[in-house]
Amino acid sequence: MATVLSTGTGALIAFQRALATVSHNVANVATEGYSRQRVELSTRSPTDMGYGYVGNGVQVSDVRRIADQLANTRLLESGGELARAQQLSGLASRVDTLFSDKATGLAGVWSNFFDATTGLTSNAASSAAREDVLSDAKALTARFKQLNNQLDSLSNEVNSGLRSSAEEVNRIGAEIARLNGEIVSNPNNVSNDLLDQRDRLVSQMVGFTGGTAVQQGDGSLNVFTSGGQALVVGNTSSKLTVATDPYRPERVRLALDGNGQQIQLNDSSLGGKIGGLMDFRSDVLDPAQSELGRIAVGLAEAFNQQHRAGMDLNGQMGTDFFTVPAPRVNGNANNTGTGTLTASVGDLSKLDAQNVVLKFDGTAWSATRSDTGANVPLTGTGTAADPLVINGVELVVGGAPASGDRFLLQPTAGAAGGINVAIDDPNRIAAATPVKAKAELDNVGTGRIGSVKVTDSTNANLLTPADIEFIDGTQYTVNGTGPFTYTPGQPINANGWSLSLDGVPAAGDRFSVGSTGAGSSDNGNAIALGNLDDAKALNGGTVSLNGAIGGLTTTIGSAARQADYAADAQQVLYDQAQAARDSISGVNLDEEAANMLRFQQAYQAAAQVISTADTMFQSLLSAVRG
Repeated sequence: MATVLSTGTGALIAFQRALATVSHNVANVATEGYSRQRVELSTRSPTDMGYGYVGNGVQVSDVRRIADQLANTRLLESGGELARAQQLSGLASRVDTLFSDKATGLAGVWSNFFDATTGLTSNAASSAAREDVLSDAKALTARFKQLNNQLDSLSNEVNSGLRSSAEEVNRIGAEIARLNGEIVSNPNNVSNDLLDQRDRLVSQMVGFTGGTAVQQGDGSLNVFTSGGQALVVGNTSSKLTVATDPYRPERVRLALDGNGQQIQLNDSSLGGKIGGLMDFRSDVLDPAQSELGRIAVGLAEAFNQQHRAGMDLNGQMGTDFFTVPAPRVNGNANNTGTGTLTASVGDLSKLDAQNVVLKFDGTAWSATRSDTGANVPLTGTGTAADPLVINGVELVVGGAPASGDRFLLQPTAGAAGGINVAIDDPNRIAAATPVKAKAELDNVGTGRIGSVKVTDSTNANLLTPADIEFIDGTQYTVNGTGPFTYTPGQPINANGWSLSLDGVPAAGDRFSVGSTGAGSSDNGNAIALGNLDDAKALNGGTVSLNGAIGGLTTTIGSAARQADYAADAQQVLYDQAQAARDSISGVNLDEEAANMLRFQQAYQAAAQVISTADTMFQSLLSAVRG
């Protein structure tokens, strides 16, 4: 009878625990990261009744957490990569929208400016037309600044994102390390919910850093970044620290402090949200800002050069139409010398938007790309007479650089934010060709003036009157000097100008070249200015300014689409990994309902066993009393 009561009581307790476990599963069906639990039942040790061993019922041997480490690892890694891809996609799409939208992009105001410049050719002396050019030029420079400021804001967002992410990683890492210590110190009585809690924290951490977690024999989880750096080992967590870039104080970077060592983390070291931020900065933001600056510099340099070759309404030679900042050169914060580098654009056609690190070894300079470390050709000694020349930029060394000193050259980064219109007076727009030519009325040959162009606006004698007299059809003098050989169809060059003639001049024919003078409606230079957007000024004379704008918009759009495609693809992989994990660890309500019914019936049967034992006991008592 005692055995029957004990068996019934044990069964009642076991099935009560089983029902509680099923209820716990059902209650957490929507809990993220929850792993369903299952009661493991086993037979209790039999009892010797004198006539043989009799079964002693059932007991709960374990409450098992249903989890598969391989499925969890796959989900963990997929989640980290998904976080990286989504972070990159979201930020890249914002840059794409910024440049492609008509309201914020560059194309509209760019076209307006060159349309106004072309319109000036119809009436070069018109005040209204000149005002339009200045107005549209200011609108264009304002758009350059606006775009650059927006990119700067995105850079600040990246900085803030890295700081806040580092704080979260450190907080989560400390909590994982604490849980590891708790689990290892009490291996035989670990709560399944505690293990789920740790897995959720690991998933959150990998969402920030990428990487994976490795189960150890003592039950702890070691967490590593996608680059293999240890974030948590046992009950010890490393710390992500934020430091300023040694070349650019406005930019932050991350390092990992652990075991007394500090490891600098680059783009390949981290995945997750942090990796997405770093990838965006290096692959989308920096190239976009540098190329935008190159276009701004290209416009300013090309327009200024042509504008200086013209004459304004005041009869003065043209000056710079735009102002644009010089290329940036920043010394490394760890430099020990007093050296400085002063940069200027030397050859626009060779100007490259790529950032370059220059290093001084004590006697000579070398240059490498800042992103890949590849060597970059460098010439010159660094003096004013023989500057260092790299990718179209000239650098003059000042002070006394020490061996090992490094400098970061940013040829065009941020230049779009510093471009301005240099003139306010519309009369100072140099729309006219500064020199004009005329033929004497008594010329007898068929020679006619074709065109006059400025070949060297810096020539001191450019505006000096010049008389050209032909000795015969093949020889001429200029202001009595010569004779010079004339080949029909070939221009006559002198004093920084070039004169082309149509037809054949005769002996004694005379032509004069002199200053256009003030108030002229000549539009020769305006025509040249209006065509600059199609002039192949970049990439060694193979790419026009229009082509560069189209290339920038296309490149950004392509990067955004690729990031979007990658995020979509990774979402599919993550969903598959989640489904695989849920098929093992997820709660199935139909299955739990069936288990609940089964355990309920067993519980009721166990209660009936106890009731039967009680009846037997009462019957025995009654018999004894009788």
